[in-house]
Amino acid sequence: MFDTKKFGGYLSRLRKRADMTQSELADKLNLTRQAISRYEVGDSFPDVSILVMIADIFGITLDELIGSGEPTRGESYILSNVAMGNDDFVAQSIEDIVGTAHLLKPSVLQRLTSVFAKDGIDISGIAELAEYLNEESVSQLLSNANYDKVSDEMLTKFLPMLDDRSKMAIFNKIITGEMDWRFIRNLMPYADFLSSQVEAAVLEGALPWEALDLMLEARQEMYDRRNWRESMDTE
Repeated sequence: MFDTKKFGGYLSRLRKRADMTQSELADKLNLTRQAISRYEVGDSFPDVSILVMIADIFGITLDELIGSGEPTRGESYILSNVAMGNDDFVAQSIEDIVGTAHLLKPSVLQRLTSVFAKDGIDISGIAELAEYLNEESVSQLLSNANYDKVSDEMLTKFLPMLDDRSKMAIFNKIITGEMDWRFIRNLMPYADFLSSQVEAAVLEGALPWEALDLMLEARQEMYDRRNWRESMDTE
């Protein structure tokens, strides 16, 4: 994964070699001094669109600037194309997209992942991308995802970030048998609106009767959590 701290350290060295203050660099980029400071310590990363400007200011190539963050070849390919304003390239792998997701706009990620969505991305990759993708993109990816590597831990981390449509997509995978029905226990604390669908699926034989017990356990957990939060708020 692209290392923003290594990039920031390199940017700091470039600025100092040019005998330039953070404020002077900020003025050239139409940014604040605080923004430059955050870039240099690796707490944030410049909008990819201004990487070309930074390279020009210090008289280096775009590849050299991007390379300071030690990206993989595929990650460098993505960042270089985005920085140059190209919008007709295709990422080499989903791993490269995951490695640069924290640096790219949701609209760029949506275009890059849509190519892989048709063939189905492993759900572990979607879990890593969910924080950066918009809701429409996540829902699209989940519809065709490969659920072989799904786990309790992954769902617990993943589900709070999903909208109702995406949660419904996961529920449909349970109904069709692509996911173990026991994952109902993980899903329901974040999708109480699916209670009636679970009951209907049990009555129709799509889910075993034990699924109702798991749903009730999850619902009780949800209520207990809500009551605990309310009690903490009143103290």
